[in-house]
Amino acid sequence: MDTLELLRINLLSPAVLAFALGIVATLVKSDLRIPEALYTTLSIYLLLAIGLKGGTALATTPFSEVWKPALATLLLSVLTPLLSYAALRRLGRFDAVNAAAIAAHYGSVSAVTFIAAITYMQAAQQPVEGFLPTLVAILEVPAIIIALLIARRSLGGGSLSEAVQEILAGKSILLLVGGSLIGFLSGPDGLKQVAPVFVDPFRGVLVLFLLELGMVAAKRLRDLRTVGGFLIGFGIAMPIVQGSLGVWLGSLAGMSVGGAMVLGTMAASASYIAAPAAVRIALPQANPSYYLTASLGITFPFNLTLGIPIYYALSRWLHGGS
Repeated sequence: MDTLELLRINLLSPAVLAFALGIVATLVKSDLRIPEALYTTLSIYLLLAIGLKGGTALATTPFSEVWKPALATLLLSVLTPLLSYAALRRLGRFDAVNAAAIAAHYGSVSAVTFIAAITYMQAAQQPVEGFLPTLVAILEVPAIIIALLIARRSLGGGSLSEAVQEILAGKSILLLVGGSLIGFLSGPDGLKQVAPVFVDPFRGVLVLFLLELGMVAAKRLRDLRTVGGFLIGFGIAMPIVQGSLGVWLGSLAGMSVGGAMVLGTMAASASYIAAPAAVRIALPQANPSYYLTASLGITFPFNLTLGIPIYYALSRWLHGGS
């Protein structure tokens, strides 16, 4: 299956089409609404399901296969916020606070983009490493801390310890790490017991979740005029740079075509759950229109439609076209 065919399949997948439907619903001012309680339930389900499956896979994976990808992920967690910060300060002329706030989002991970990458690999019938959810947790936290440390060094102020606590106690990390631990301890037999709930309905739930995210992203699209041309370009160019770096490091760490592609997608994604919560506490003076519009209104739809196939094509090329 060539790259263009996979791109077509990705754009016409139920998840991406549901995301587009959510955008249309908001633009035409439809009365369609996903209840807040249901949205919260769907996000809890998706994160816990990922953790369970990742922990189960980790239980059967030798340490010798994990340590190199984990090291590559740690390296990414340091490099990606520094790259974003440098680009925003030197090229975009952003002040230190807003540059650090945006860098925290681009160093962190979008769990939904990660899920979309996994689903894309399943559609392409490309196997991936089962321990990938563990790498999400490794990438998420250090990147945000580094970005906030940069801001504190420049300006001082803000409670870093409170922000770190917010990240670790936030539902995205708690569910991913907790689900992984449950999956690791219960093993394949444990996962088999809950498969009718946490494995089989997964893709259907993802479609509902992306319908809601489409509506949320459409509201952010209205802010594009206020964030400026540079940030729009940054929201597209930086994911390609960081995604390429992630794919390359994943390949060097010995990951498969699919695994390196998913690691690249993680590096390319921008957080809109954990990072906003942390930035809100540590950098209250940062402008939310910048970091939320860039991460949710620009980078998320780009990765969902074009970015993921690009990272996959790059991973295949680095692996010799396999």
